[in-house]
Amino acid sequence: MPAKVKLQPTAHAALEVVARQSMVSVDEHWAGLERVELDGDRAREARLVTFAPGEPAQASFDVLRTKVLRCLNVNNWTTVAITSPEPETGKSIVAANLAFSLANLQSCRVVLLDLNLRQPQISSILGLGMARATESFLQGRSSIQSTFVRYGENLAVSASSHGVTRSAELLQSQSARSAMIQLHDKLCPAVVIVDLPAVLGSDDVLAFLPNIDCTLLVVGAEMTTMAKIRCCEQELLGETNLLGIVLNKCRYGHDGGYY
Repeated sequence: MPAKVKLQPTAHAALEVVARQSMVSVDEHWAGLERVELDGDRAREARLVTFAPGEPAQASFDVLRTKVLRCLNVNNWTTVAITSPEPETGKSIVAANLAFSLANLQSCRVVLLDLNLRQPQISSILGLGMARATESFLQGRSSIQSTFVRYGENLAVSASSHGVTRSAELLQSQSARSAMIQLHDKLCPAVVIVDLPAVLGSDDVLAFLPNIDCTLLVVGAEMTTMAKIRCCEQELLGETNLLGIVLNKCRYGHDGGYY
């Protein structure tokens, strides 16, 4: 009887095994996140329109989603910052709507990270009464499982419910850099949406931009002046890849609503 020969796996087969093991590990990290349900009435009141089909304004965010994904795929980017020239432009609700719109795509895992550390808004928009402190995660004192919650299969959210001091120092720290690397390594998201504060008025945005691939600037109709937009463009020039400008709070229809 001829001797049995034990064939060694090819390099391609070995890589496939490693990839499968890696995906199992990623799936375990996602499964380990506490799953929460969205309060539909609260979400609609906050103008979160992409969590469920049938909302008239959803199409606008779906168009934005497609344009953003196209830029990310072409450039091999994953991390998008959402900022504005000034407060009250609705950038946080834009960030949340874009995150839910992206998460509606099959197999598109998305992370929404509220780094408007002085005045976080995402927790209030989503009704997270037991929001975990993002500050601790950036300091390396909290794990992903104890910081993030999960909506459905594809969206992980970290949102503090209270502001912090010395936010710029934290955002440009090595521990914050390490936390972002850990987030990418363990959750392997297709897209990370980072809600940052307004550009003008503090150095928080500039402090964190080294961790960002590209940026969307949200401006408010009838409130943000061209002078402020040009000032922001100068601040961001050479610091980030500016994807474009989102005009928010536009009046349309007959009820005078804002979206």
